[in-house]
Amino acid sequence: MSVAHPSLTRALAETLVDVLWLIEDCEHEQTDQGDAVKVLEGVAHVVSRLTREQQDEFLSLLATMAREESDPSRRVFLEEFQDGFGLVEDAD
Repeated sequence: MSVAHPSLTRALAETLVDVLWLIEDCEHEQTDQGDAVKVLEGVAHVVSRLTREQQDEFLSLLATMAREESDPSRRVFLEEFQDGFGLVEDAD
C-alpha cells in the first residue's frame, strides 16, 4: 500500500508516531520493557533538542494528524504527545 505524503517531514512524523504508538500499545509480555523505555527516552531527548521552530512545525503536524485521526485512542496519543515527549514550554 502506497501513501502519498505532502512532505518528507510529514512522512517521518507519521512513521515516528507509528513506531511509538506500537511500543505504547504493546502488551508488556510482547516487548522488553527496558528496550521500550530506551526508545521512548531517546525520542524524548531528540525532540526536546529540536529548535523552537522545528518543535513548532512538529507540533503543527501532530495537531493536523490528530484532527485527521479516526481512532479515538490514537487521537488522544497524538494530542498528548507534546506532554509525553518534552515539547511543552516551561512556564517562566
